[in-house]
Amino acid sequence: MEGQILLLFPVVFPILAGILVLAGRRLCTDKRLASLTTAAVLLLQLGLVFAAVVKGGSLTLWKLTDTISLTLRVDGISRLFAVLTSGVWLLAAVYSVSYLSHEERVSRFCGFYLIVEGVLTGLDFAADLITMYVFFEMMTLTSLPLVLHEQTREAVRAGMKYLFYSVAGAFLALFGIFFLAGVSGGTTFAPGGILTDAALSGREGLLLAASFCMILGFGVKAGMFPLHGWLPTAHPVAPAPASAVLSGLITKSGVLAIIRTVYYVIGADRIRGSWVQYVWILLSLLTVFMGSMLAYKEPVMKKRLAYSTVSQVSYILFGLSLLQPAAFVGALSHIVFHSLIKNALFFIAGAIIVITGKTRVSDMRRLGRFMPLTLGCYTIVSLALVGIPPASGFISKWYLAAGALASDTGAFRVIGPVTLLLSALLTAGYLLPLTVSGFFPGADSAAEEEITGCEPSMWMLGPIALLTAGSLVFGCFPGPLLTALASIAASVL
Repeated sequence: MEGQILLLFPVVFPILAGILVLAGRRLCTDKRLASLTTAAVLLLQLGLVFAAVVKGGSLTLWKLTDTISLTLRVDGISRLFAVLTSGVWLLAAVYSVSYLSHEERVSRFCGFYLIVEGVLTGLDFAADLITMYVFFEMMTLTSLPLVLHEQTREAVRAGMKYLFYSVAGAFLALFGIFFLAGVSGGTTFAPGGILTDAALSGREGLLLAASFCMILGFGVKAGMFPLHGWLPTAHPVAPAPASAVLSGLITKSGVLAIIRTVYYVIGADRIRGSWVQYVWILLSLLTVFMGSMLAYKEPVMKKRLAYSTVSQVSYILFGLSLLQPAAFVGALSHIVFHSLIKNALFFIAGAIIVITGKTRVSDMRRLGRFMPLTLGCYTIVSLALVGIPPASGFISKWYLAAGALASDTGAFRVIGPVTLLLSALLTAGYLLPLTVSGFFPGADSAAEEEITGCEPSMWMLGPIALLTAGSLVFGCFPGPLLTALASIAASVL
């Protein structure tokens, strides 16, 4: 190994810890002890990630050939994703201490949960296409047990669907990787891209085809139409902590792969104004609107949130597809804000389902009488996702709309912001009715069957409150984050 050895620790440490948990799961039958151990490991993991991103540098793990190696490196994008992932992953583990007390096979869940965190950290720190692809495939395989956890027929079907879609998307992307590795002579990420005019001479058409295959292939993990079907199937069957990280973080792995491909290998100028850019924009906007419509019509709460993720992650893809600095900043900021908001929403959904036993939104009337703090947090993060100032969602959507209007994308300059506005209205339509019926059920509901319950424990309510506070703080004080994201945008555009 050559380079900064500190980069290896946040990748290997949680993987080894997860393997130890899996190996000793028959010896440890205490559910709370397993969850507390997981949270403690992830607290140390957060410290290791901070140390790695502050120290920086690169580390070559394995040199396969003269031009192909497995290498880790820290840059602006890896800092953003690694810190976000480790922080939210820790909060989900704290939430699990109470949530998993009613689940079976807790040690197995915790073991794979730790392993996935290490793999995602490796993906975040990947310095080239080959390393990224290796960790990308490992992420699919190691996260599959989280979807299969309940071992019901629905969970098995959802897991197989998740696996099929993910592998199909990865194979699409692999074609592009073969092409880019062949024409570039290397796959190391560099701001603005690594391809030269001489290497591409006479292969421009193949480049566009390879680019589209990689965007579509990696877009599977991000839930982009037409390969989004796994997401609303997998999320509802998984335990709430797994649903939260699947929606808030694992979908972002597809976004990260697209960012690396377009902005750090191919180069934005190579596809600007081409059919690839316009098809990418079109698919992103279709996904934004379609996901919002399906969420609006969905009566089951967790599935409604899953369709919402389909829509909201494509906000990010839309911003990236514009190849414009303000839109790029909007996309990166929405990665952060959506992760905070959607994890909070899935935590809240899990708490409501565990405490009340209700899964359909229509059955949750008068919820505010028993769970006012939980429903209050739900209301705040829902307004943030709609994009109501001063919550954080307003900031990212403002930059996305401004970037669209400033872009040179023809009719999409107007179609894009209009679609975002319609989606925001639909978001209010599928999220806020729970607030209204929960706090103001109306006199005509007095004869209905009332739900019973209470506030969740502090293990669950604490992470919900922290994520809710984060969605407000970033909206009120976005300056430092936006400055950092603008510097990343300036380096690639």
